Amino acid sequence: MSELINKANRGFRWNLLTTASTAVLLNAFCGPVGAEASDTADKPTVWIELGGQLNRMDNSEEVFAPSFLDSRPSKFDSSQPAERLPRYGFDESGKISIEPGNSSWHFSASARYGRSSSNKHVRQQSSALPFAKYQPNYNNNNSTIFPRAAQFADTNARTSENHLVLDFQAGKDVGLGLFGAKNLSSVVSLGVRVAQFNSRSNVSVKSNPDWHFNYKYLSLPSVGYNHFRITHGQPYHSNAATLLASRNFHGMGPSLSWSASAPFAGDPQGGELDFDWGVNIAALFGRQKTRTEHHETGRYNTGGVGALGNNFGQLITVYHPAPSTSMRAHSVTVPNVGGFAGVSFRYDAAKVSFGYRADFFFGAIDGGIDTLKSEDRSFYGPFATISIGLGG
Repeated sequence: MSELINKANRGFRWNLLTTASTAVLLNAFCGPVGAEASDTADKPTVWIELGGQLNRMDNSEEVFAPSFLDSRPSKFDSSQPAERLPRYGFDESGKISIEPGNSSWHFSASARYGRSSSNKHVRQQSSALPFAKYQPNYNNNNSTIFPRAAQFADTNARTSENHLVLDFQAGKDVGLGLFGAKNLSSVVSLGVRVAQFNSRSNVSVKSNPDWHFNYKYLSLPSVGYNHFRITHGQPYHSNAATLLASRNFHGMGPSLSWSASAPFAGDPQGGELDFDWGVNIAALFGRQKTRTEHHETGRYNTGGVGALGNNFGQLITVYHPAPSTSMRAHSVTVPNVGGFAGVSFRYDAAKVSFGYRADFFFGAIDGGIDTLKSEDRSFYGPFATISIGLGG
C-alpha cells in the first residue's frame, strides 16, 4: 500500500514539475512576443545601408623567379616585393533589410565589392666609371676606357584584383527579452553566399648581372721593341623574362550567421549607443581557373673591342627557349569564416556604425604558375556604415 502511495506521490511531483516548467517556457517565449508586438509596431520595416571598408589584404601568389635571377648581385634587392598583389584596398557595400511589423523575422540582401591595383617599376643600377690602365712605352700615359654598359636589375610589375561577395539571408531575432535585456537583439540567419575573386599579373624582369671590364697587353713588334698596346672587352649578359597570369574563382553555397546588438548608453527615444558583434561561416562550392604564360631569354656578349675602337673576337650567344603556357580548371570547396565588432549610434529611423570586420576564404585561388598552388584570400580592416529606416 505504501509503495502505491509513494508511486502516486512521485507521479504527482513529476506532473507538477512538468507543468511548472512548461509555464516558465511559455512565459519566456510568449512574453517576448508580446513585447515584440508592442516594441516593433512603430519601427521602420525597411532599412537601407551603405558603407565602406578599408582593407588589409593578405593575398599571395607564387613569385615569378626566372633562373637568371640566381646570378643577380647581392648588392641588388630582390624583385619579389614588386610582384606582390596590392596590400590595401577599399570595399563599397550596400544592404537592404526587411523587418515586417509585429514579427521577429528579418530578410536581407547585401553586396560588397572591392578592387585594387598596383604598378611598380624598380630599377637598380651600378655606377660604372671609366677604366684607366697604364700603357708602358707608348707615350708613357694611361689608356682610358669608357663603359658601354653597367650592371642592373629592372622589375616592372602591374597587378590588379577585384572581389564581389553577395549575401541573401533570412533570420529570426531570438534575443528580445533574453537575460532580462529588453532591447537586446540577437539574430540567427540562414542563407546563401556568392563570392567571386579575380586577379591579373603582368611582370617583366630584366637583368645584366655581370658586366665588367676585361683588358690585355699586346706586344707590337712592328712599332718597336717593348712597345705595347692595351686591348679590352666589356662582356655582359642581357637577360629578360615576362609573365602574364590571370586567376579567378566563382562559387556559392550555404551560409550561417549570428549578429547581436546590445545598448549600453542612452535610450531609443533620445538616441542610444549599442555594442554590435557577429560571426559568419559558409561553404562555397565553385570553380577556380588559372592561365599563365611566361617566356625567358638570355643573351651573352663577349664584348670584344680593340683599343682603337675596332671590333675583334666578339661573340654573341642567345638562349631562347619556347614560351611556357599553362591552363588549369578545378572544382573546389572553399571554407569561409568571418566576424565583426563595433559600436553604433541609433536614433529613431537612422543608425551610424563603426567597427572592424574580417573575412577569410581558405584555398580560394590557384596561385601557382606551372602547377596548382592553393592560396587564401583574406580581407580585414575598419569599416563604417550609415543606415536609413523607411516605413513603420
